[in-house]
Amino acid sequence: MKPTDSLEIGRGFVLKNRSLLAAMTNKQSNEDGTLSDEEINWLVRRAKGGFGITTTAAANVTETGRGWEGEMGVWGDHQIPGLTKLANQLNETETISLVQLFHGGMRAPFNLNGIQPISASENTEPGMDGLFTREMSKEEIYSMIESFTQSALRCQKAGFHGVELHGAHSYLICQFLGSITNRRKDDWGGDIHSRSKFLREIIRSVRKETGPNFLIAVRISPIIEKAGIYLEDSLELARILSEMEIDMLHISCWDVFQPVEGDELGPSLTKRFTEVVPKHIPLISTGAVWTSKDAQWLMSEGADIVGVARVGIAHPDWPKFLSDENYQPQRPPFSVEHLENVELSPVFIEYMKRWKNFVEK
Repeated sequence: MKPTDSLEIGRGFVLKNRSLLAAMTNKQSNEDGTLSDEEINWLVRRAKGGFGITTTAAANVTETGRGWEGEMGVWGDHQIPGLTKLANQLNETETISLVQLFHGGMRAPFNLNGIQPISASENTEPGMDGLFTREMSKEEIYSMIESFTQSALRCQKAGFHGVELHGAHSYLICQFLGSITNRRKDDWGGDIHSRSKFLREIIRSVRKETGPNFLIAVRISPIIEKAGIYLEDSLELARILSEMEIDMLHISCWDVFQPVEGDELGPSLTKRFTEVVPKHIPLISTGAVWTSKDAQWLMSEGADIVGVARVGIAHPDWPKFLSDENYQPQRPPFSVEHLENVELSPVFIEYMKRWKNFVEK
């Protein structure tokens, strides 16, 4: 397999290559969650650059679950016109268009949303100023499943090919998956099968309402020890999800080259997941890929699709150069002028200045 190879996914969708632009925070949306022209332009530019799959930033499924300012929303019908505009422009490029659906949970700050954050259990973490979340009731859990479902339906109505359910990075779905963040004693807590019930019920509901021809991808974090997410549980979760009606599984590795702690001489994270995910479900792996050789190595480890983030910010035409095995795009830091030339707005550039050494000082 090569990064330039096509791939059939779902029911008849064909990727023109194996590259995926991963969801990235960019803070360019309007206060009411509607898409700004700047956010649309930045995504469409990458789709025109040749990405096989283009994923939006994390889009919130409720008004009070926002994780940051300038966050994209899919929680209201007033957001559909902007979503439709984006979907139409993305689809014209022949990319596969996905919206990433999420809720901040304990990472939906009080000072932004005006309400006490919710989670699987009563939780807190640094940055919450000593505030604890409120454990969600069963009624609230079912209401949240419906919020994810209605949000997926809005995306489908707008014309997107599918959604990615964000079960990684310690947001709400991830909080249910972790044994530390989920200490419930009911059907929604316990072993990994029970802790995955929230995610599984979202998948079932979204599939039932959107039908078989709408793509559903799921993104998970293999290891987040402070949340109680450990590799063996994540591998078991991958087995569980593989038995459901999903079209892709996305592992968020942060660094695909990093060996597994405690088993440094063992297989890579990506290879470990290929051993449990059946061939009919494409595996996406993301984390620190930069060059064409990086992409080819990741596919040799078993990834069907290569996800990238930061290199896609600075190099929107990255997929077009994957046929060159010696392609080594410039690494950070980047000048403001360079970032402006690749469709980053001033707001996005200011945000990227928080990333160490990404923007020239």
